[in-house]
Amino acid sequence: MQDNLELIQRLQQKDSKALSEIYDHYSGALYGVILRICKNEAMAQDLLQETFVKIWEKSNQYDPKKGKFFTWSYRIAKNQTLNSLRNPNKLIQNEDLSVYINKTDEEPKIDIQELDGSLKQLEPHHQKALELVYFNGLTHREAHEEMNVPLGTFKSYVKQALKKLREVYQKELLILWVLTEMVI
Repeated sequence: MQDNLELIQRLQQKDSKALSEIYDHYSGALYGVILRICKNEAMAQDLLQETFVKIWEKSNQYDPKKGKFFTWSYRIAKNQTLNSLRNPNKLIQNEDLSVYINKTDEEPKIDIQELDGSLKQLEPHHQKALELVYFNGLTHREAHEEMNVPLGTFKSYVKQALKKLREVYQKELLILWVLTEMVI
């Protein structure tokens, strides 16, 4: 589903049928995100419900010029889950519950060159699969169509790519640990 602006506009006008359609389309992907973070099915189900309540309440904050609706919803789900796992005094989101990145907020520094170098170690089809899902915000269904491969094949690309990245980072962490032990 490409971002259906008419459906989103109906949601912003508090049309409950629009929320139901959006739930039908995005709940599976968002539930997967939540479950991967919290690792508890009962908690994930509650958090999915809270996420859709927040999507309903904050729908007027969505701006299609700033990104895809799925990406906006994904950030709500992720932040809602992380907030629930943390001390209430250390919330991920600020008071206005904005899910857009504010350039003045302190964000953890990510070494983009290191990440880019690790991604370039992957096969081109694995790079493309991760790019579509994690950087472009497409669902697996949208991304497999974009790559013109069967859904199962696409999912295996993502799984293989993440496994390879995990191996690369584990090797780097081991090297850092060994170097740290040598210094001490």
